[in-house]
Amino acid sequence: MRYMNIKSKLITTAFCAALTFGNLAFAADPQATTPDPAEMQKMMQHMMSQMTPELKEKVQALSPQSKQTLGRLQMLHDRRSDSLTMVQIMQEILADYQRMAAAIATDHAEMAIDAAHNLAHHRLPRGGLLAYMPLDTIKDETVDVLLVFQDMVEGNTLRLAEAAKQGDMGRAAGYLGPIAQGCVACHNYFRGQPGISAMLLPKK
Repeated sequence: MRYMNIKSKLITTAFCAALTFGNLAFAADPQATTPDPAEMQKMMQHMMSQMTPELKEKVQALSPQSKQTLGRLQMLHDRRSDSLTMVQIMQEILADYQRMAAAIATDHAEMAIDAAHNLAHHRLPRGGLLAYMPLDTIKDETVDVLLVFQDMVEGNTLRLAEAAKQGDMGRAAGYLGPIAQGCVACHNYFRGQPGISAMLLPKK
């Protein structure tokens, strides 16, 4: 229960911080340009073509605003795969995070910047983000939460890169914790602790 309260506070704080950018969908990357509507529609149609009818129905039931926001969010990632799974993408993100930490520990600003930009603009898995969530979690509220986690992880990663670019490795190091908190909160929100059986009673 205490962990869930901490997670809720993290999400609320990040959501409020993201709102200060004015455009929540691009809070994680203030330098991002408005995506081309035709290109965004093409990307979404391609991802929809890879979905099962059940998943496609859930996505189509989203509000027009959520569909637009989801498309813009995914357009922040110009690297997309038609074969990699979400687990493989998470492995890439972890490798980039570890590379950032190593760069900061060794005062290697250029490596920190490279790893940060690689993480912030990580590949999207086959089918996009929603394909790896339980069907009952795919709703308008989920899109809002995705934006919060985008700022907690990718947003703080870009801030780390900017600090490293300015030569302030101490400030850059301060973002490693919030990035990890965003990762943990996101995992807990969407899948819980991996490997836990629904057939067992919860721990007392």
